[in-house]
Amino acid sequence: QVQLVESGGGLVQPGGSLRLSCAASGSIFSINAMGWYCQAPGKQRELVADITRGGSTNYADSAKGRFTISRDNAKNTVYLQMNSLKPEDTAVYYCHAEARPWAWDPVMDYWGQGTQVTVSS
Repeated sequence: QVQLVESGGGLVQPGGSLRLSCAASGSIFSINAMGWYCQAPGKQRELVADITRGGSTNYADSAKGRFTISRDNAKNTVYLQMNSLKPEDTAVYYCHAEARPWAWDPVMDYWGQGTQVTVSS
């Protein structure tokens, strides 16, 4: 199976920056889209940004102009550079991947364990 491990979360002051990383490991035949979702207390998990294997990106309106998603296909890793952070960005951020563990498997959804991002002075 595919495991996703996030890193890079933490506490940052408003206006600051953080870079999240997510590395996929395990049995990986192929990875299609990868992305980042966030979930604040009492709210549903929602898309922040995603990126196809070919590099096409999609951002939530709240992330446009402040966040940048990128990936390294050779390392099976996706990144989220977050700039100009606001208190309302505070949430648990989850990595997501559409992947096939083996050639005969269908594409399935995989999630990381989440990393906390707190924006506060």
